[in-house]
Amino acid sequence: MNFRIEPERYELREGPAYDFSFDRRGFFKALGGGIVVVSLITRAEAQESGGGRARGRSMPQEIAAWLHIDQNGAVTVYTGKVEVGQNARTNITQAAAEELGAPVSAIEVVMGDTDRVPYDMGTFGSMTTPQMVPQIRKASAAARAMLPPGAWSSIDFASIAKQGTLLQAVTGDAKPKATSSWTVMGTSVPKVHGRDFVTGKHRYAADVKLPGMLYGRVLRPARFDATLGSLDKTAAEKVPGATIVQDGDFAGVVAPTPHAAAAALNALKAQWKSQPQTSSKTLFADLERNSAPESRSTHESGSIDQGLSAASHKLEADYTVAYIAHAPLEPRAAVAQWDADKLTVWTGTQRPFGVQSELAQAFHIPEQNVHVMMPDTGSGYGGKHTGEAAIEAARLAKGAGKPVKLVWTREEEFTWAYFRPAGVIKVRSGVDAEGRLTAWEFHNYNSGTSGIHTLYDVANQKIVFHASKYPLRQGSYRGLAATANHFAREVHMDELAAAAGIEPLEFRLRNLKDDRFKAVLHAAADRFGWGRRKPAAGTGFGIAGGFEKGSYVAACAEVQISPGQAPRVVRVVESFECGAVINPDQLRNQVEGSIIQGLGGALFEAIDFEDGKILNPRFSRYRVPRFQDVPQLDVVLVDRKDLPSAGAGETPIVTVAPAIANAIFAAGGQRLRAMPLVRSRINPTTSGGTAR
Repeated sequence: MNFRIEPERYELREGPAYDFSFDRRGFFKALGGGIVVVSLITRAEAQESGGGRARGRSMPQEIAAWLHIDQNGAVTVYTGKVEVGQNARTNITQAAAEELGAPVSAIEVVMGDTDRVPYDMGTFGSMTTPQMVPQIRKASAAARAMLPPGAWSSIDFASIAKQGTLLQAVTGDAKPKATSSWTVMGTSVPKVHGRDFVTGKHRYAADVKLPGMLYGRVLRPARFDATLGSLDKTAAEKVPGATIVQDGDFAGVVAPTPHAAAAALNALKAQWKSQPQTSSKTLFADLERNSAPESRSTHESGSIDQGLSAASHKLEADYTVAYIAHAPLEPRAAVAQWDADKLTVWTGTQRPFGVQSELAQAFHIPEQNVHVMMPDTGSGYGGKHTGEAAIEAARLAKGAGKPVKLVWTREEEFTWAYFRPAGVIKVRSGVDAEGRLTAWEFHNYNSGTSGIHTLYDVANQKIVFHASKYPLRQGSYRGLAATANHFAREVHMDELAAAAGIEPLEFRLRNLKDDRFKAVLHAAADRFGWGRRKPAAGTGFGIAGGFEKGSYVAACAEVQISPGQAPRVVRVVESFECGAVINPDQLRNQVEGSIIQGLGGALFEAIDFEDGKILNPRFSRYRVPRFQDVPQLDVVLVDRKDLPSAGAGETPIVTVAPAIANAIFAAGGQRLRAMPLVRSRINPTTSGGTAR
């Protein structure tokens, strides 16, 4: 299955972060005098999953590529997907256990080891559940069909292993179980290895230790897009045990301890060359002004002019979304070790094979000479698709001749990682006297196309994404642009409902034909008590619905406003439907995590920058949700056993901001159209709405 790269995955379209040069002698020494072509998969050829441990790029058909059963009944499942906190390991374990008829405790999942697992494009796009879980189920069902009948513990695995039957191909005859007969899937199996995470036993990339390992730091430019003019290494070279590594604009240090490495780095005296750059103060005007002259229309039907002519109420409004950081619990980290021209790297990444390609390209070596291992990492949110830390650690290790560990500081993570794209969204619409949409024109500048299409029933619509020249490095973030597009759409729908004098839930339902969308709206509203209770003074209720990547979501928010204080979110009820539920408790955790993370982008989070510098590169200056911000949460899971399971890592975040914004309006009458909402309330930067 070909995987479509959404426009907002900017980081996957970037050129290489580094391209280290070789002198002629060093180049031929590294290549052994021959000619080597580094095999890099192209985006046109890329598939979400495929390949095999034999280095191919097509989906392996042998059962052994996906699972192995030893003589003791222990099962090893292999997948290129990785665990970044979304609990993919448990879902995959449940899939194998269900189809094999094996106990969950008998199964171990190997993830993201490029020497051991089938090729996989990466863990993003909410594709683990809809694509990898079915693949593991098929392979496990095929294996089960070849095993003798009877209890799992009575099978003669030694005989099976000698026969080599698991080398047979997975065919269309392998039929996974119907959802009605699930006994393991569909239940709340505890998180696999969960105790290791809460007791500190689990080791992340930053915890990896190798004999003789040194510690590295990288010299960063004073501003973005700066080049190194000169470098004085004299003082740094006097730090005991320190080695200075320089390769073009790349410079760094290695030392026996992290403290010594930091001291050597601080002793380097660099002169940088840079040009004046823009500011977050003019961000939205810049994005709109610097958009492509020819826009790429994503959808158009009917006539906007005719739709507006038929409207009793017309509305135009602009919405903005700021740059925000991923702010992962674990900053980027990597340990690199060279053995002649063979490179081994341990790093936290959502794309081990992508990082393998980046390393091969940066050092001009074949991909088969690069081994990437991904310890389960401390969150990613779409922000760990690229391998900067891995490449930097490898370059330092090459210069030092010893293994090197590199751990980014929090300031580096906030500055040199990529950000969720900022955007401007302009909406023009109309509604008739019966409260039916007659026109819908929607222009997104820069943030992207995920979730840009509307499921509301409107004959006359025009939806356009405008590429723009952007000032900061930007890329994937949980939910991609679906958060921005849902914010604009669902706030605008509330504005239209108010203009037409129709209750917000009723207005949405009146303009919907999609039964799944209706079902989540009803589920959230019923649990919330929408229409059955009135808000207290200074309190408002808001509602929003959404759909993305095969799943549906709706949220109701209760917000309290007190004079002189920021709005406080009191309660959020969210309903979520992603087909057949594999693990209810873990799915509920995903939804709750999305709501809490969504609070940050909705209320506080924004990157401030000026003249090539990030102004708030640490948690003391970058506001994320705190314990005091967490409202009462109530998650309603709509379990559709009749539908295939979809991913759940992204979609639940998209309705948080519009539900809160609509509740703020209901509480105090102020319509906020800029994320984050608290900043726009304290110091409004956009108003941009006119109703007629």
